[in-house]
Amino acid sequence: MRLEWLEDLLAVAETGSFHEAAERRFLTQSAFSRRIQNIEDHIGIELFDRTRKPVQLRPTMADKHDQIQRLAMELRQLVVDLRLDARVASNRIVLASQHSLTTTLTPYLVKRMRQQNEAIHARLRSANLDECFGLLLSRQADIAIVYRVPGEEHPVSAGYVESTIVGADRLIPVFDASAVPEMDAQMARDEIAYVAYPVDVFLGRVMGRLIMPRLSGAIRLIPVAETALTLAALEMATAGIGVAWVPESLAKDRIASGLVTDLSDVLHSAPLDIMAVRLSGMSGPVINAVWSEISAAGST
Repeated sequence: MRLEWLEDLLAVAETGSFHEAAERRFLTQSAFSRRIQNIEDHIGIELFDRTRKPVQLRPTMADKHDQIQRLAMELRQLVVDLRLDARVASNRIVLASQHSLTTTLTPYLVKRMRQQNEAIHARLRSANLDECFGLLLSRQADIAIVYRVPGEEHPVSAGYVESTIVGADRLIPVFDASAVPEMDAQMARDEIAYVAYPVDVFLGRVMGRLIMPRLSGAIRLIPVAETALTLAALEMATAGIGVAWVPESLAKDRIASGLVTDLSDVLHSAPLDIMAVRLSGMSGPVINAVWSEISAAGST
């Protein structure tokens, strides 16, 4: 059953007149009458009693009126959805973003690319560093937004990817501002309770290579909790559980509001580059346009 047939039947049912239904359907009455006859021939039964004025629905048509109306509405919506899906598919970009960047820089990049092209449909996948590169290599993501220690190589061979710097950040130690006296007391004992990252995640590796060795011997670090999520680490630092090393971009609002204090002056921090990465040779009008816009964002 075609959508236009359903709409023809509903036009007659709702107006009670072939003449008015024809006007609604933008047809001459003779052409419209032939269309109704063709529908009835196709089905094999009469749907309207033409001997009465206004035109009366046959019992079968009357019983099915609500169902026909519902089906016509669903088919109209299906047409809209199919057209929208086609538009979205041709303008879709999939971004893989490290968890902490998903809540800071990446939304800004999505906003910027949509300001340039409002048809862009961004799908954002939040993951850890290794998963972001896995999504790239399996072509489940077009571009990854990730951290990198300045000067270091990506975990994927440079021959497979191209990258551009889109920003800078720092991994900084923060703690509950209201509990600074407690922290001072710990430091007087040359020890610090801290929130650790698993050694197999990116920030765990940064901690192990760039933070812990610089503190070794001066302060004894006591891990009191562990999480792979920077936002969870920030929450624990805010609650006074322990010092957490988190990206400055993630903590800046809480530092500004006085909820946590930045301990970079007494404990070490580490610089971080924010990178956009894509597979070498990965192209297409939408991907290239977004890549150019992300690159431009990094230069401003």
